[in-house]
Amino acid sequence: MTEFIPPASRFIALPSPFPMKRGGALHDARMAYETWGTLDARRGNAVLIVTGLSPDAHAASHAGDATPGWWEAMLGPGKPIDTYRWFVICVNSLGSCKGSTGPASCDPATGAPYRLAFPDLSIEDGADAAAHVVASLGIAQLACVIGNSMGGMTALALLARFPGLARTHINICGAARALPFSIAIRSLQREAIRLDPMWQNGAYTDDAYPESGMRMARKLGVITYRSALEWDGRFGRVRLESDRREEEEPFGLEFEVESYLEGHARRFVRRFDPNCYLYLSRSMDWFDIGESCGGSTDDGLATLRLERALAIGVHTDILFPLQQQQQIADGLRAGGVDAAFLPLESPQGHDAFLVDIARFGPAVASFLAALPPARASSAG
Repeated sequence: MTEFIPPASRFIALPSPFPMKRGGALHDARMAYETWGTLDARRGNAVLIVTGLSPDAHAASHAGDATPGWWEAMLGPGKPIDTYRWFVICVNSLGSCKGSTGPASCDPATGAPYRLAFPDLSIEDGADAAAHVVASLGIAQLACVIGNSMGGMTALALLARFPGLARTHINICGAARALPFSIAIRSLQREAIRLDPMWQNGAYTDDAYPESGMRMARKLGVITYRSALEWDGRFGRVRLESDRREEEEPFGLEFEVESYLEGHARRFVRRFDPNCYLYLSRSMDWFDIGESCGGSTDDGLATLRLERALAIGVHTDILFPLQQQQQIADGLRAGGVDAAFLPLESPQGHDAFLVDIARFGPAVASFLAALPPARASSAG
């Protein structure tokens, strides 16, 4: 089993034992993170980015790693998240295989990978781990926490579990709870992995690997990350040239869209650990911010204390549909937060925040630019 650690990642040890919400604890666990910009004298200009399921901590290039990051166009000097002003931290999610401790990591009790011995993982565990990174860097209060997709869930959990840790929040294509459609899709993705004979109840190796299951899981995911409008615009019903068809394969690839999905899936399957995928996927299904207060989802949102917030969604997002971002803004307003809801017309579905910077960039830049400097009492 392989961990895929970005070369520039730094690491912070988590408290040992590190208790998990649903029972069990991690020992000698760590979190991978990267930073950009300079922390000011008051330590009041810090912005935390929490990611979706698959990204690592390398959100953008920097002096330690010139490789473009997964949010390269959004983060950097003079960009919407402007590192001339902000000290930006991006953490790799607890449970991932990109540097933070997860099922592919070594269990110090056995010397072997955790695999399915890894404790049940919840979004709240990821929030606790991210908050520890912030505290370890000597930051008492964040200027803003930005959460994308699954990271939108993690950000809300962090705000619920650590009141006052952030002054403001941008929730991008996120949700306060999992909806049945999203649960159903992720359930099928997990089933595709589990039913691959090579999965072997999580005991696969690099040589005997559930590649077919991971390919199918990734294809299902990619289909939901984009919109039907974009699929039609990009591929239409264009067929593959005869020399690219799998003529010897009954029902083989015939259309350009099929070839795109296949290529995308093959690039992914060896870059993300299957057990980590299962754990992180299920953590989203379990999440409901209402658990933080023992009430409804709206009740949970109304307990969060912030100066300002912005929830951004996309009309064509079928995985985290627009009503979920509106629910976040409405719920925060019910609790007295100055919260805005911004629906965007991007044709690119759930993944629009990664690629449609022309729409998302100005919204994020405007929100951050309007934030006043931290008050002296916010300094650590």
